[in-house]
Amino acid sequence: MILIYLIGILLIGGFLAWLAARWSEQLPRWISLIAIGVDLVLAVGIWAGRPSSTTTLWLDEVNWNWVPNFGIHFHLALDGLSLLMLVLTFVLGIMSVLCSWTEIREQVGFFHFNVMWVLAGIVGVFLSVDLFLFYFCWELMLVPMYFLIVIWGHERRVYAAVKFFLFTQCSGLLMLIAILALYFIHHQTTGVYTFEYSALLGTQLSPSAELWIMLGFFVAFAVKLPIVPLHTWLPDAHTQAPTAGSVILAGLLLKTGAYGMLRFVVPLFPHAARQFTPVALVLAVIGIVYGSVMAYSQTDLKRLVAYTSVSHLGFVLLGIFSWNPLALQGAIMTMICHGLSTGGLFILVGSLQERIDTRDLERMGGLWAVAPRLSGAMLFFSLGSLGLPGLGDFVGEFLVLLGSYQISVTITVVASIGVLASTFYALRMVQRAFQGPNTNAWKLPDLNLREGLTMAVMIVGLLWLGLYPQPIFNTCGQALDTLQRAANLSIATLRR
Repeated sequence: MILIYLIGILLIGGFLAWLAARWSEQLPRWISLIAIGVDLVLAVGIWAGRPSSTTTLWLDEVNWNWVPNFGIHFHLALDGLSLLMLVLTFVLGIMSVLCSWTEIREQVGFFHFNVMWVLAGIVGVFLSVDLFLFYFCWELMLVPMYFLIVIWGHERRVYAAVKFFLFTQCSGLLMLIAILALYFIHHQTTGVYTFEYSALLGTQLSPSAELWIMLGFFVAFAVKLPIVPLHTWLPDAHTQAPTAGSVILAGLLLKTGAYGMLRFVVPLFPHAARQFTPVALVLAVIGIVYGSVMAYSQTDLKRLVAYTSVSHLGFVLLGIFSWNPLALQGAIMTMICHGLSTGGLFILVGSLQERIDTRDLERMGGLWAVAPRLSGAMLFFSLGSLGLPGLGDFVGEFLVLLGSYQISVTITVVASIGVLASTFYALRMVQRAFQGPNTNAWKLPDLNLREGLTMAVMIVGLLWLGLYPQPIFNTCGQALDTLQRAANLSIATLRR
């Protein structure tokens, strides 16, 4: 039942936070913080109690009949990959509540209700192994995030929220059509109606049907990841969202797209995925270079950080479609470290905007002299974003490049240019905002205790992942082996 608790605590906590706002503005914050903290303790407990080796596919699972006449199950399952994503979700969830402690002053209860429910949807995505339930949770993420942007966002929040909704909803409908196509084709070949992930693995598909169904999944996940040219919603959504919304968007929602590709696209459609690999690799390096160039050209600090996500998630796509152990380990490490480094940058940008009421780099400068702790934290996360050795992002990108080198030397060389380009946008951001003379005579408070502790947790996390990443590889190793075996077995079945 622990998997049920992980979702139920968030859903109930969201309702309680909404109701508690009648009596106090502080109660919703504390209720949300405690609820996510309890989930984090449960997830860490599972991680600590995980056996070093096991012959079972899942560490834990719940499988109930939901709508048996249509083959729909309420099936949640946890392996090493989803466990890592859950821990990241709860850590960034706590950071989201803490960073909005003083920023959100209107409709505080409803704000925390939406934060908790979008986190519940994300947890459901990472745990669902019934495709109908997965789609249900995928759509559950959409509505609360829409409200977070449209109610508590900035100047052009309505435009950004509608654009986010349309991109996500339209691509989600493509995935629903693909799920139903796989569902009916599986029934034609086996006589069984089911949405079960394990049953759908190895479904006999014609080459054309496999390619088209795979593309339905791929487009939905590519929009969330996001992949150029399906990325255009991201800079607007990030720029207009409140700080907590940006942290959840960058740190978690984008990871659901990467997770979907790892869990579903390649294992379910291995032959079509291999055919599509050259296209995916080209899209990946375009995103890496394009994201870096666009980030360098921005003057809006939040928009600059948003474009870095396009670049970093290009490495994740590159690692997934290289589909070898090194590249896959690098992709997962990049997913986790990007959540911490970019989440930290968005929190700091939000803190800065709360203090000086601007995100414009042209109006900044000389802030290091008046806010050294904030400036130092921004420098640290900028160095993490550019892939400084010793920090987690470097480990992830280095492993992806090692893995992709086995597939294509040319692609790897072009991707390495993106790593070089990240140096320019990261150092430009720090130099323009924090170095030089304080020509605008800024006077602002430095990071307080709450903000400092938030930054300290994320800094320690990035250092730990950069200096000792082995626990991450040990945790996800068996899950990655299982996914690779499933893909290889499906290809072998097709060849026979």
